[in-house]
Amino acid sequence: MTLEADFVVLHPGSCKGQSIETGIRTVSDSLVTASRDLKSERLSLLLENTAGSGSSLGSRFEELAQIRAGISGKVGFAMGYCLDTAHCLAAGYDISTSKGLSITLDEADRYLDLENVKVIHANDSKTPIGSHVDRHEHIGRGYIGIQGFRRILQHPRLWNKVFILETPMDREGDDRRNLQKLIQLCRKSHTTITRLS
Repeated sequence: MTLEADFVVLHPGSCKGQSIETGIRTVSDSLVTASRDLKSERLSLLLENTAGSGSSLGSRFEELAQIRAGISGKVGFAMGYCLDTAHCLAAGYDISTSKGLSITLDEADRYLDLENVKVIHANDSKTPIGSHVDRHEHIGRGYIGIQGFRRILQHPRLWNKVFILETPMDREGDDRRNLQKLIQLCRKSHTTITRLS
């Protein structure tokens, strides 16, 4: 069976019992080994940022960039990034405010180059900024909030990104309600909204 995917999203993993530097090197080396002889003109592997709980890697943009740098030129496919909105907030990036979003995008551009950010996982956060706890919430009901998502979806630097809804399913129809909320909030933007089935 052939998986005709454009992107595969990957969490970087953990450095438990090791330094962050050693963990980053281990992740990079492991990805090179695991993908040996795999070549694709179509597929991109996207490293996803994390909330930063425990010893997980990838909560800082610098760490994601270092992992990618350790792989660059050693694999037969493109590498990029997926940013998760709840993970950003929990990791300490204040994407809920206008100023905070601007600073976050500048940081992402500095370390990752926003052109390399292909996908955004859209989900609100049940936990506050800097909590390092990964708990997804329905759009507008968490610490990012309705206005936070309106700014994210309508920000011109994010118009060419693919947004994938990644919210809880507490009751029947939650996916449709969250999708409709995103559509309402991005009416004036050029954002593409995708629902995972």
